Amino acid sequence: MKRILKFSAAFTAFLTYAGYAMAQGPEGQEVPLHQQLKMQFIDGGPPFMTPIILCLVLGLAFCIERIIYLNLATTNIKKLLSSVETALDDGGIEAAKEVCRNTRGPVASIFYQGLDRNEEGLDMVEKSIVSYGSVQMGQLETNLPWIGLFIALAPSLGFLGTVIGMVQAFNDIEKAGTMSPTVVAGGMKVALITTVCGLIVAIILQIFYNYIVSKIDSIVNAMEDASISFVDVLLKHNAKK
Repeated sequence: MKRILKFSAAFTAFLTYAGYAMAQGPEGQEVPLHQQLKMQFIDGGPPFMTPIILCLVLGLAFCIERIIYLNLATTNIKKLLSSVETALDDGGIEAAKEVCRNTRGPVASIFYQGLDRNEEGLDMVEKSIVSYGSVQMGQLETNLPWIGLFIALAPSLGFLGTVIGMVQAFNDIEKAGTMSPTVVAGGMKVALITTVCGLIVAIILQIFYNYIVSKIDSIVNAMEDASISFVDVLLKHNAKK
């Protein structure tokens, strides 16, 4: 999470610097970044730029929601296993279930399901852990399809603006009867701006998407390792009875 925040801050600083360095007014005066972005939005055409910006805003909203959820779902596995084992030795199954109820995250939920089936035998405990683990994985991956949709949609909208801009440029050439730079500049400008913005949005969302997927893989691996250790703890506890 800290690496992502540092990268975002550095990337934002770079864009800010680049925006002030490249955005020059008609007399060589620097144009503020927000003013330059506003100009690019207008030049690109609100009908094309608005959906692309919506993809960025909604995609980032889903990304931030997933990052917060996954960080809250991360559990100290060793500490939880130690607490559960101690509770089993001191107070039995109910005490261990209370520890799981008071611990946040999918691992604690899986442990609770296993403890709840302890009286039915270790085979049922293992089946319960596997089944509920699949449920927890589904919850971890919630909203990922939406992020993937915005990653694909943003450049597609940009390319759509490109095609329409090219059509507009050829229409202007046909009307003017000549192919001068002034005639085709308007349509080409729309085409280039929408494509660039769509690709930038897709790149930004793809970075967050890859981070989220790697975080989910890390949590799933931790869940699998913790489940094996948890079954061993239950086996030891049942052997002491």
